[in-house]
Amino acid sequence: MDFRRIVVIGLACCSSLLAADSPAVEKAQARLANLMGLSAVGAVSARQVEQAEIALAQAKDDQVIDETVYGELAIDELTEAQASAMKTSAQRRLDRERAKLTDAAKLVRAGVSPRSSLIPFEDDVDRARRILSAAEERARSLIELISQIRAEEAASVPPVEGPTQGPMPVVTRFVGGMKFALASDFKKIVLAYEKQFDRKLPISAKGQTALHRTLGFDHRDRVDIGVNPDDPEGRWLISYLEKTQIPFFAFRASIRGQATAPHIHIGPPSLRLRTLD
Repeated sequence: MDFRRIVVIGLACCSSLLAADSPAVEKAQARLANLMGLSAVGAVSARQVEQAEIALAQAKDDQVIDETVYGELAIDELTEAQASAMKTSAQRRLDRERAKLTDAAKLVRAGVSPRSSLIPFEDDVDRARRILSAAEERARSLIELISQIRAEEAASVPPVEGPTQGPMPVVTRFVGGMKFALASDFKKIVLAYEKQFDRKLPISAKGQTALHRTLGFDHRDRVDIGVNPDDPEGRWLISYLEKTQIPFFAFRASIRGQATAPHIHIGPPSLRLRTLD
């Protein structure tokens, strides 16, 4: 395995996505710089430098994982590039832990180490698998949200005036009779939902997010709610929005071949952002 090539690729990928290096990354960078200086005068081996490069790559990957998998970033604040880096970093971590386990297993087979010595390495592999699974799940959620945004752009159905009854179309649009204001009107919806169902409203995206900006959509004064329009929660929300004359789109299936999850978009359509010359 060409560890140096992996390190270079990994660092190039991560460096463009992180706002600032973590203390662990700075420490690993300082150690690598020190060892490279010692290596130049023959004071340390090339193997020690290689190990420091691997340690720096791991610190970079750990920072990506900490910020994107376990950090405070909501799904709608992730970008597609960050989601890709998140999965790649988690996969590299798993690969490294597997390599360590393989090396330790060789010592056990050679009779140098007892079988019990593998337990910490096996635990590290299991932990890395869980991290990769969490990263993949967040990436799937992001892809789902992206498809929702693009489905909203693609939706062009006649508005439905008044309460909806009977079989429902794939997309229902309700124009309403008022202008939806996120700052004032949405709080009323949240409180009414929590009172009705005794749980938080499942918000997919609220207002203008990093993802909407990246995709070029205006999502100001708009909210996406992760409920199926035909479930009890969705039917209640649609009824509430109709009674209060708040505009919405209700999405029940994929749009134009895109596998988007059912959801309810509150507010006017998400339009393309206009760029200034």
